[in-house]
Amino acid sequence: MTSHPAVPLMRTTPEGLLWEPSERWVRGRRGDVTVVDSRHPVLVWEPHLPVPQYAFPRADVRTDLLHPAQNPPRGGHTGPTVFYDLEADGETRPNAAWTFPADDLAGHVAFAWFPRTGTGLDHWYEEEEEIFVHPRDPHKRVDALPSSRHVRVEIDGTVVAETRDPVLLFETSLPIRYYIPRRDVRLDLFEATDHSTRCPYKGTAGQYWSWRGGAAVPPNLVWSYPDPLPAVAAIKGRPAFFNEVVDITVDGELLQRPVTPFSAGLRV
Repeated sequence: MTSHPAVPLMRTTPEGLLWEPSERWVRGRRGDVTVVDSRHPVLVWEPHLPVPQYAFPRADVRTDLLHPAQNPPRGGHTGPTVFYDLEADGETRPNAAWTFPADDLAGHVAFAWFPRTGTGLDHWYEEEEEIFVHPRDPHKRVDALPSSRHVRVEIDGTVVAETRDPVLLFETSLPIRYYIPRRDVRLDLFEATDHSTRCPYKGTAGQYWSWRGGAAVPPNLVWSYPDPLPAVAAIKGRPAFFNEVVDITVDGELLQRPVTPFSAGLRV
């Protein structure tokens, strides 16, 4: 049998875009209207963005709902991009879709995600699971592993959590997050807030807490996922702390506070 070298899936365009085909069935909706229904999407990485975007063959898009943008933005994407306004469900959303200039992606249309940008489509699904914020990067992974490590969390010298029953969440390019049973967290030292965020890999962090003490720490430094996605079900209901602003000791070793993409937003 003759062997052949593997053909790389990811490709590069002269404009600097990276892209690769995806085998996931993807749908995008504006209200009750399905605007995208594709079994042949492609993932596109722009040089200035750390996360991928989906682009879809025109045949899989309700192009009858797209019209040349009335006020297209300058820049925002790689190369001379053509923008479209979306008219669906009784509303016009400006600059909701665009095409990339690369010949490789000719005939494909990309969409903004409304909860993140204020325009584009409201809901996205991969197979039957709703996804949030942006497509999941197939070259990154998230693992939630139960552990027996001894984890202690302190704020300004006060122990606010201590456990030997954490779940360690390993996420590509981010520090380990330590999800701690509620019984082992001093939530009486914190105040619940109405803040919430979404993650394409974990779901909705629907509960946040802020420190009640006098230390100069940012708000919403503790969070939990009441109903996480199935892949990380082990973190359900467990609070976690931003390593960037608290002191975490693991098995007797004080961890260095990391600098991450979240650091800029964690200011007092």
